[in-house]
Amino acid sequence: MLTNHTADVYADLSLTLSEAGTGRPVLVLHGGGGPATVAGLAQHLSRTAHTLTPVLPGWDGTHRPDWLTGVDDLALAHLHLLHDRGLEDVLVVGSSLGGWIAAEMAARDTAGLITGLVLIDAVGVHVPSEPITDVFALDARGLAEHSWHDPDRHYVDPADVPPGQLALRQGNMATMRILAADPYMHDPKLLRRLARVRVPALLLWGQSDRVVTPAYGAAYARAFADGRLEVVPEAGHLPHIEQPEATFALIDAHLRRTSTAPVR
Repeated sequence: MLTNHTADVYADLSLTLSEAGTGRPVLVLHGGGGPATVAGLAQHLSRTAHTLTPVLPGWDGTHRPDWLTGVDDLALAHLHLLHDRGLEDVLVVGSSLGGWIAAEMAARDTAGLITGLVLIDAVGVHVPSEPITDVFALDARGLAEHSWHDPDRHYVDPADVPPGQLALRQGNMATMRILAADPYMHDPKLLRRLARVRVPALLLWGQSDRVVTPAYGAAYARAFADGRLEVVPEAGHLPHIEQPEATFALIDAHLRRTSTAPVR
C-alpha cells in the first residue's frame, strides 16, 4: 500500500516522502528529472522491500531552505531521515544526481545504517579523461540526444508541455543549478573518500549514456572498496526506464546479495 506524507528532518526542512511495501528498507533517490523518473523503479522494488522515495527539496515545488545549497546537505538530511526512522540494513538506490547523494551518504555513514548501494548513471566525481556533459548548456533536443539510447522515442518538445508542468521543470533545473553547478556536478573530494566505503556498490550504466559515459562509470566503480560496474545495452542515462527488465534484475540480485539481516 502506497502512502504519501512528510517527514520532519530539521525545524525548517520536511521531506515529502512516498512509502510502500514491506521488508528490507530501500531508499530510492531521484535525479534532476524529478521523482517521476524513479516511480516505476520504486514500484518494482516495493514488491519485495520497504521503499522510501523522497522528493528532493526544491523539486516539484517542494520547499528548499536557503541554507540547503549543496549535495552534502542532501546527503546528511537523508542520513538523518534513516536515523530518525530507526532504519538499518538499508539499500540506497540513486539515479544520476541521486546516485551522487547516495555515494556522499555512504561516505558519511559512521553508524553503519547503509549496507548496500546501487548507483545508476551517477554523477558526483571528477574523472579527468571523461568529463561530465554540461546539461545546462543543452537545449531539450540536445539533452534527449545525450540521455537516451532512442532519443526519438523519448524526446518531448517543450512547446507540447502544459505550462504548469513546464514551470515545475524549470524550477527543478533552477534548484539543480544551486546544488550542482559550481563545481559542476561533482564533489572534488569524493573520489578519494570512496575507498573508505566498504559496503557493496553496484554501478549500473546505460551503454549509450552520453551525459556520463560507461568509462566514467568504470572509474567510479574502481574508487569503491567493493564496487562493480554492470553496463546495460540499448539504454542511456536512465536504464531503469529504457531497459527496465534487465535493470531490475540486476538490482534485485544486489538487494538479495547485500542484506545483512539474519535468515529466518
